Amino acid sequence: MSIDDLPEGGCARIVSISALVPELAAKLREIGFCEGDDVQLLTRGPLGAQPLAVRLNRRVIAMRRDEARAVEVHQ
Repeated sequence: MSIDDLPEGGCARIVSISALVPELAAKLREIGFCEGDDVQLLTRGPLGAQPLAVRLNRRVIAMRRDEARAVEVHQ
């Protein structure tokens, strides 16, 4: 399950960050995504599209769907 699979308002813990695209994984780690952190999907863009608003460590971050799909979570 990824952040993109969470329902709006859903919370989960990060279990891994996909290494399929190393540059994307590095970018996500740079902005604060780490295994073991809790995330919450706050809202999606118009008609369920992008961007997604995610709460991470008391910050709100806007993400594209491909970025959200790279973060594996467990509820």
